[in-house]
Formats: sequence, C-alpha cells, structure tokens
Amino acid sequence: MSAVADLRLAERRALATRLRSAISRLARNRAVLVGTAVVGLLLTVAAMLATGRSGDPLSLALPLALLVGVGVAAGLSSRRMSSDALELQSTSALQRALLDSTVDGICLTDLAGNPVLANAPLQRLVVELGLPLHGTVAERLLALADRTTEPARFSERMRELGRDLAPSEDEFELAESGRVFRGYTAPVARRDGTVVGRIWTLREVTADRRLERLRDAFLGAVSHELRTPLTSMSGFLELLGDSEHELGPAGRKYVDVIRRSNGRLRRAVEDMLLVAEIEAERLELQPTATDLAELATATVEQALPAAAERGVELLLEADGRLPLEADAGRLRQVLDNLVSNALKFTPSGGSVEIRIHAEDGEAVLEVQDTGLGIPEDEQDQLFERFFRSSSSTEAAIPGTGLGLTITKAIVERHGGTIGVESAPSAGTTVRVRLPLQTKLELGLPSREIAA
Repeated sequence: MSAVADLRLAERRALATRLRSAISRLARNRAVLVGTAVVGLLLTVAAMLATGRSGDPLSLALPLALLVGVGVAAGLSSRRMSSDALELQSTSALQRALLDSTVDGICLTDLAGNPVLANAPLQRLVVELGLPLHGTVAERLLALADRTTEPARFSERMRELGRDLAPSEDEFELAESGRVFRGYTAPVARRDGTVVGRIWTLREVTADRRLERLRDAFLGAVSHELRTPLTSMSGFLELLGDSEHELGPAGRKYVDVIRRSNGRLRRAVEDMLLVAEIEAERLELQPTATDLAELATATVEQALPAAAERGVELLLEADGRLPLEADAGRLRQVLDNLVSNALKFTPSGGSVEIRIHAEDGEAVLEVQDTGLGIPEDEQDQLFERFFRSSSSTEAAIPGTGLGLTITKAIVERHGGTIGVESAPSAGTTVRVRLPLQTKLELGLPSREIAA
C-alpha cells in the first residue's frame, strides 16, 4: 500500500508541476492574459444582465475588479512590449552598424531583385558610379554596360543574373577610370530551405589588379633583359668547352660551376616568360598524336643520373600505350617538373615512383615520393605563383615556386586536371588526369625502369 500511495503522490506532484508550468506560460503570454480578462469581463456583464442584479453593490464590484485586472494586464503587456521594442531596436542598430562598417557594398533583395536593404558602402558606390535609383539591382547595374571594357559580356551577364538565382562571381572594369570591381551573389534561404531573396556584394579590387599588372610587367621586362646576357654567357661557355682540356683541374671545376649556374638561370628566365604567357592567355599548344608512356620513359631515363646522385630509387610503371592528342613538348615539361620536384624533396634512401594507367577514358599519371611532404593548410596554395611550402624553405631546397603553376596551366590547357595528396614526413602524390585520344590498346607489356 505504501508503494501505491507513493506512486499516487508522485503522480499528483507531477500533475501539479505541469499545471503550474502551463499557467506560467499562459501568464507570460500577453495575448492570452488580456484576452482572458476581456472574456471574463464580458461574461460577468452578461451574467449581471441575465440575473437583474445590476443594482447590487457586489455585482458592481465584480466588473470593477475585472476592469482593474484588464488595466493592470494591459499595463504589464505594454511595458513588456516597450522593453521588447527597445531590445529589437538596439539589436537592429548593432546589425546596421556592423553592415555599414564593412569594406564591401552589401545589398539584400527580394526574389524579384528589388532592393530591401543596402549598407552605407554600397550607397556610396551607387552615388560614385552614377547608378539609377529605381529598378532591380540587375537593371541598375546594366546601366554600366557601355562604360565597361567588355560591354557585351557585361550586359549578357547582368541579364543572366536577372533570370537565375544561382551563386555567381564576376569582375568588371570601367574603361574611363580603370576602376575594377568584383561582385558576388548568393541566394538567401530560411532554415527549411525556402529561398526568400538574394544577397549582392560589390568590392573594389583596383589596387590588387594594378599590383598584378605591375608585377607581370616587371617579370616580363626582367626576363627579356636577362635573356641577352645569358645568350652571351652560353656562347662563351661553348667556346670554353672546346678548349676545356687545356685548363687545369681548378679551371675545369670553375667552368662546370658556371655552366650549371647558367643553366639554372636560363630555366628560371624561361619559366618566368612562360608564366607571363599563361597569365596573358597566350599559351599556344601544338597537339599531335602522342604516347604518354613514351614521354614518361624518356623523362625517367634522363632523370636516372640525378636520382642515382641523390641516392633515390626511381621507378616507372606504365600499362602499355596511352595515346593522347597533345603537345608532346609541353607534356614532357609537365613530367620533368613533377619528377624533378619529387627528387628534390626526397632524401637519400627514399624512392620516387611514376605510375601511368588508363581509367574511365582518361590517362592517369601519378608521381609518388617518400619525401618531406606538405602541410595540409598549404596545399591549396601549391599552384600559386612563387609559392614555396614551409618544408622546402626549412630544408633550404632551391626553387622559384613556378614549376607547379606552369604544370597546372599546361594540364588544364589539355583539358585535364591535377591534384595533390600529401602529409608532412609521409611523402606526396601528384595525380594528373588527361583525356585519351582513342580506346586504350590493352595487352601490351608494361615497362619498368629502376635506378
């Protein structure tokens, strides 16, 4: 019995707790509180009229009490509403200050493209650029078309933005002032995924573009100026080579140092000129029927002496012929860059393996080493100009940081892709995919060359 009594007592307490919680929630709800008081007042007046006790003091006291209750409830509700309004106003002012303090011009539009909210930087840009004050954002920006360096492309892009809500990123330059702007758009959605509008962001990148142009001009000028003395040095080195046997051991050693340094400087100059061509979109290819396996074999054979000198094992595994429609010279440059990089970053006793095979209609080239590896947070920057990983600088490994930039550009110009997998002290694997020219000829023996 005691257990049953305890159970009933617990149930009653739980029920009382739920009732108190429900009453508390109702009391905090302003609409329910005021509504309950009004309904009670109306019911009381109706009861008075039905019973004919309008002259009874008690009957007069009850409506008065209810009126006082309604007044108190309304006062509390008004106070709470005022407090909420002040808090909302403060939050809105803070959010507005945050938007106005950004460098970018930001605008929120509805689904039709009409502005709903714009921050101060965007409002200043609207005045500076002389944009119309009416219409959708796409229509207002379209007014800039004739003032840009690419009117037709800009007009078409603005029309696309007016029709499509997909995320976008664009850049345009004003012809008369040289000012360059980069714009971003993205749909705005609720938590349930319903799209309710779009955010537009406009940023001026004029200084960045001018710096890039100055850097490109500097590289081009330096490269061309260096070519002339390098050509003279190469010519005199050839003349010295004809009479090198007449020099003593020290003289021959000096000539060898000059020859290696001249070659290294020439490669650096050629790389800088090639990067300038790539940036100017002037990289030209001369595609012919090419076998990737043959190019890899030639690259490995040429690199074997350097691998042996460093004490690194160099292996090649190729599954038959891999026919491509490609520029053989440029692809050879890709192979040379990847293999030389792998050898430079692999210490003595390590290995570099080149694997070539067909997969899903593509030729796959993998260069895997057991070298220093690359930190994960630096891998996204590997293909940027002049970037050198922390592992290469700490190990004092020479280089210009242009090899992978050139490699990526050549691969992409062939319609391929390139990616990197690496970890510190665990080696690096570079994977290149290129479209095959024809169906792979199977059944041919694999080639394997080892240092």
